[in-house]
This record gives sequence, C-alpha cells and structure tokens, in this order.
Amino acid sequence: MKKSILTLVVALGAGWIGSQLPGIWKEETTGKIDSHMTTPPPPTLPVGLATGWDELPNFRNSAEKSVNAVVHVKTEATHRYYNDPWSYLLGGAPNSLPINSSGSGVIVTNDGFIITNNHVIKGAEKIAVVLNDGREMPANVVGKDPLTDLALLKIDDDNLPFIPFGDSDQLKVGDWVLAVGNPFNLTSTVTAGIVSAKARNINLLQADPYSQTFPIESFIQTDAAVNPGNSGGALVSPDGYLVGINTAIASKTGSFTGYSFAIPVNIAKKVFNDLYEFGKVQRAFIGVQIRDINEALADEYDVPVLDGVFIAGVTEGGAAQEAGIETGDIIQKVAGIKVANVTQLQEQIGKYRPGDAVKITLLRDGKSEVKNLVLKNRKGTTELDALGEEQLELVTLGAKLKALDPGDLKKMGLKNGVRVENIGKGALRQAGMPEGFVITRIDRLEIDSPDQVRKILENRKGGILIEGYAPSGRKGYYALGL
Repeated sequence: MKKSILTLVVALGAGWIGSQLPGIWKEETTGKIDSHMTTPPPPTLPVGLATGWDELPNFRNSAEKSVNAVVHVKTEATHRYYNDPWSYLLGGAPNSLPINSSGSGVIVTNDGFIITNNHVIKGAEKIAVVLNDGREMPANVVGKDPLTDLALLKIDDDNLPFIPFGDSDQLKVGDWVLAVGNPFNLTSTVTAGIVSAKARNINLLQADPYSQTFPIESFIQTDAAVNPGNSGGALVSPDGYLVGINTAIASKTGSFTGYSFAIPVNIAKKVFNDLYEFGKVQRAFIGVQIRDINEALADEYDVPVLDGVFIAGVTEGGAAQEAGIETGDIIQKVAGIKVANVTQLQEQIGKYRPGDAVKITLLRDGKSEVKNLVLKNRKGTTELDALGEEQLELVTLGAKLKALDPGDLKKMGLKNGVRVENIGKGALRQAGMPEGFVITRIDRLEIDSPDQVRKILENRKGGILIEGYAPSGRKGYYALGL
C-alpha cells in the first residue's frame, strides 16, 4: 500500500512540473520571440561583420554596364592544304578545312566601334559579333596592329551601350578590377581581382623585322580569372571605366592558374584613335638605345640610381639628339610620369605620335634636368604616315600590296619588292601565303610596285609563279592558278 501511494505522489509531482515548463520558458524569453513565431530568429552577427558588408567594394553597377558593352567575337577561316607537292607546284586546288574560333570585344563608341585583340581576328575570313541582348551582326576590320595585339572592328548599329575610356596611368597595384568577357563560350562572364603588378613584359608579341619596330609589352597583371575566350574583353574599374583589354594568361595548362594580363587602356586608346583616323598606327621614336639599370650596369658606368632608363646611345639626327639628350643620361620621367624601366618608358612613348612634344626628365651627373623633345617617326621626320596611294588592293589576289621605300629594302637586303598586307579571300590565301610576304619576282620579272603586279595580272591567263620572302626571311615560291 505504501509503495502504491509513493508511486502516485511521484506521478502527480512530475505532472505538475511538466505543466509549469511552458510558463517558465515563456517567462525567460519574453520580448525575444514573438508569440506567433514558430522558428527562432537568425543569430546576430558580430558588430564588425554586421557593418563590414557595407564597406566592401560593390561591383554591381559596373558589372551591369560592362556586360552590355562587351561582345562575343566569332570568326571563321579556312585552312587550305595540299596532299602532295605536285598539286601545289602545278597550281591545283587545295583541300579545305573550316576553322572556327571566338573571343571577346569591347564597344567603345555608341555607333559600333569595337576594340579587340589582333590575335582574336587574325586570319579570319568572316567576323561576326554577338551582343549581350542576343543580336548577331557582321563586323568589318577597320585596322589592326600586331605590335600591340590590338584591332579595331565596326558594326552597323547606333545607340549601343559602350564603356568609356579610363586612365591606366592612375591605376595602382592593389586596386580592384573586373574582367568581363566570354570564356569557353560562356557569354557575359564577370570576374573580380586586384592589380597584381604593372608594366609586365612577358615576351608575348613578335617584332616586325621589316620595319625594325618592336612590340609594346607593358601589361597590367591581375589575379582576376581570365580563360580562353576572354581575349579582347574588358578590364574595368569599380566605377565602370575601361582600364585595359584582357589579352593573355600565365598558365602551363592553357587555363587560368592565377594571373592574367591586360593591355593598358592608354595604349588601346591611342591605337584606336590612330586606326580610326589613319587606318594604321602612328609610331613615335625618341631616337636612343636604352637599357634597364641593374647593379652591374650601375657599377660599370658609375650610375647613382637603380631605377630609370639608361641611355646607351643616341641616334644621329634623332629627336633625342636634337633635344640635347646624351649617352649616359638616365630618363626618369615622361610628361611627369615616372618610368623605372624600359618597359614603362616604351608604354609612355607609345601613347604619342610623331610631331608630339613631350617633356623628358632625366638625371645627368647627379642633377635633374628637363628636356623638351619633339618625337619623330622611324624615318626621322615628324610627318604622319597615312596609307597613301602606294598601297593597292587587288581583288584577284584578295590582298593589299604596299610599295617598299629604299630604307625598307636596304634593311631587308633586297633591291626590289612589294609587301603583301591584309590577306582576305582570294588566291593568296588559298595558296597559303603568309601576311607580310614580300613579292620580289613574278614569272621571273622583278617587281618594283603594286601597279606592276596589277598589270601582270591583267595580261596573264592560266597561272603565275610568285617568288619572294616570308617575314621570317625564308624564301618562298607560290604557284597561282588564275
């Protein structure tokens, strides 16, 4: 009986405690949980994190504007080849293999001018661009410049979104940037990173052995993810200005592994203006031989600094000599912008045309001096170099032929010849002739002018044999069936 009573008392006590628990919990949480809520509130962030989100950079507006002004560039070309040398020598029809590739481009004016990389459209027979709204339209090549790896395209449309030019000279290491493009055919892709370095020379571009001009490589290095297909796309500041044209990646796999490289927009802007106005780039020269300064050079020439550009020689009659620049001087600034090495100097001079005046700050005998220098072209004059009448477009060959002046011929070791440029559809592309090939003879007749080639084509039927030299200097022969 006592055991039964004890069990009853325990049961009643447990029931009473259980009935009081909701009240106890409610009393402890009053004011923290609404009576209608069924789930607890999210945890409160620490003060630092709660306010930190507002302080982080916001790329939404910049990204939204940029993706609408970056286009997908699609190209078509044909690889032509012969199964045997006899078909080639006898002028037979080659076999054809279609080649399609793609990249990116940046609309820089509302009437349809587009900057892209030269390597994106190199060898293309047909170019089309796809806008971010899905429209596809053909594009024409206005001009191209292999020495900066830039090209200018034009589409026929108005009121297009575009990205305004910024100022790459103001870009600093550590600044945020966006990379906008079409990697792996994934259109309108935006990635973010920081500027990792400036004025990088990665030996990507090749010199022109005929004109004795050299590429300008002064890339902006970033850690924004860039992959195949991003080439020609935009590098954009957080406030929506174009600061570079994405061009290359440093990779052993072919895909992004940490660093990408972009052409500074100040170079791209200059190339755009030149191609728009003249159809070719107007290159300016100081007229000096230059070297980077290292400890060995500093010891040899008793140079007091390790930054700047050492003048190893001055060209007779060049801009530097006329301005009073001497061998042994150290260039430290161009138009007030510091240059610590050859790459930075080439970037700054690359923004100017022949005839432009620029102030050069140099160090001589431990003292700073400023020289007023008028830049010249490679011929030693201040004249701008337009395409002119010496260039002749021959539809039969599908290319333009340009006369070579005596200086060009002398540098190449030739006494005559015309250069092949802008190879498009036609007999020369079918034969596999490289752009830049110099025609010296046709059917054993020495060639001196584009007009001479035109006259030969008008009077020949059946075929011709072309002799000349490739840009590498190797002699070549091409049999064309007309």
